[in-house]
Amino acid sequence: MTEGTICTWAQNDEVMEAYHNTEWGFPSYDDNYLFELLNLEGAQAGLSWKIILHRRHAYQEAFFGFDIDRCAAMTDEEITEILQNPGIIRNKLKVNGVRKNAKSALRVQAEFGSLANYFWQFTDNKPIVNHRKSDKELPAKDELSEKISKDLRKRGFTFVGPVIIYSYLQAIGIIDDHVTTCPYHTDNRSK
Repeated sequence: MTEGTICTWAQNDEVMEAYHNTEWGFPSYDDNYLFELLNLEGAQAGLSWKIILHRRHAYQEAFFGFDIDRCAAMTDEEITEILQNPGIIRNKLKVNGVRKNAKSALRVQAEFGSLANYFWQFTDNKPIVNHRKSDKELPAKDELSEKISKDLRKRGFTFVGPVIIYSYLQAIGIIDDHVTTCPYHTDNRSK
């Protein structure tokens, strides 16, 4: 790996830096991880990623490790209990959205074989590697995120607007938006 400075958004916070250095922009094909990140990205709507990332462990505990089957089977009573958890953002729509997204994810898995197959088919199973010189060049959304967002909404998912989905695609490695000087940019990882 080459020497360089990591992306500025991940600097000055240990949790953000660890996430950046080990997860963000790295291609993932694990359905539970993909489901977790989809819901965490949705949870950050109107907030910051830093807030959600610092509460990630509480989210994992509250939502059964983001096991898709288990989240789809959550009862109203369990959701009411989760809404009392001070470790998460206690937004009723977002908490209920996890169950709704789990049910939609099960339908996607039945149709495509996996969530990974569904998401990666949009790029012919190849990551999009951008070559941005600065974090300031990062768009909030693009044509791909708009296309996937529209399709997800048709499939019953919630909190999947094009801005959230662009962040999600970065998170799961479909889009590598590490700046070119970052040692974790795809072009630098093998050096």
